[in-house]
Amino acid sequence: MAEYIEVNGRRIRVRPTETVSEVDEYGNFHRQPNHFTKGFGEGQNPVESDRYILFWAKGCHWSNRASITIELLGLNDAVKTEIVGRTFGREKDLGWEFVNSPDNINPETGAQFLSELYFNSDPDYEGRATVPAFVDYKTKKVANNDYNRLTNFLETAFRPFHKKNAPELYPEELRDEIDKLNDWLFDNVNNAVYRAQFAQSLQAFSDAYETFFAGLEAMDKRLENNRFLFGDYVTDSDIRLFVTLARFDVSYSRNIGPCKKRLVDYENLWGYARDLYQIPAFYHNTYFHDFAATRRKEEQGEDYFGSTYYDRILPATNFDVIWKTPTGRERLSKDPANKLRIRR
Repeated sequence: MAEYIEVNGRRIRVRPTETVSEVDEYGNFHRQPNHFTKGFGEGQNPVESDRYILFWAKGCHWSNRASITIELLGLNDAVKTEIVGRTFGREKDLGWEFVNSPDNINPETGAQFLSELYFNSDPDYEGRATVPAFVDYKTKKVANNDYNRLTNFLETAFRPFHKKNAPELYPEELRDEIDKLNDWLFDNVNNAVYRAQFAQSLQAFSDAYETFFAGLEAMDKRLENNRFLFGDYVTDSDIRLFVTLARFDVSYSRNIGPCKKRLVDYENLWGYARDLYQIPAFYHNTYFHDFAATRRKEEQGEDYFGSTYYDRILPATNFDVIWKTPTGRERLSKDPANKLRIRR
C-alpha cells in the first residue's frame, strides 16, 4: 500500500524504491515502463508554443537528452525548461521537487513535487514520478514521459517552432537505422549501466556489467572511422550515447565497481565525447560537478568528513579544460568545419 506524508498541506506520496519494485526474483533490474506515451499532433497532445514545460534533472541522462535537443533545435522560446532536484533531510524520499522555483513551488503548475502532476494526470498511477516529464501547464498534467521517443517528437512534431537553420537530428532517410541503433543503445549501453548498478544478485550484476562494457567496445569500434555514429553529422543517436559517456568516469564508475576501462581509455569514444561536448548545447546542459557530487554531506550534515576523491579532488577540477581540448576527429569527416547538418 502506498505511503503518504503531508508537506505544506499537500498529501505527497513516498517515492517507490527501484530495488524493491523493479527487481525480479533473480535480482535483475527491470526499469519501469513509461506511462505517458501519447504523441503530439492531430488527435493527440496539441502542438503549441507556450504550453509545455520540460522538467529534467542534472544527473538523469534520460532527461538530459531532451534538454540538449531543445537547445540544439532552438526550441527554448516555445518550450519552457526547469531543473528539478531533491531536498535532503526529510524522513522519507518524496522524489523530485521544484527546488529551483520560488519557495519550491513551480509557478506554471502550482505544484511542489513532480509526483503531484503525475497524479493529476492519473490518480491510480503507482510507479515512480520520473524525468523527463513534459508537462502541459494549461492542464497541469504530464503530457509525455517517454524518454525513448520524446526527443523524436521534439525533432518532428515541434518542427514549426525550430529556429532558422536548425540542425537535422533525425533525417527521414536515416530514421529506421537511427531507431534500430537507439534500441540497441538502450539495451547495451544506456540502461545496461543501471542494470549493473541496481542488480541484486551476482549473476544479474555480471550479466549487466559484461553487456555494458561490450556495448562500449562496439561503439568504440564503430567510431574508429566515423566522426559521429552516422558519419559526418550529429544525430539523435549521438545525444543518447553522449549522456551516458559524460557520466561514466565521474559517476557510474563508483556505482558499478572496478571498471574494465575508463572513458579516457577508449581511443575513439573519449575523443568523440569531447568533440560533442564542444558544441554549446552539449556543454550548456552537462554538469560534471553535479554528476560527481556525493550526497553524504547533505544526508549526514556538518559531521560528515569528506575524505574521498569525489569530495576533495573533483570539486576543484576544471572539466572545461579537459573536455574542450582539441580532438582531431574532424579528419574523419568530409565536412570537417561542421558537426551539424543544417536544414535548408
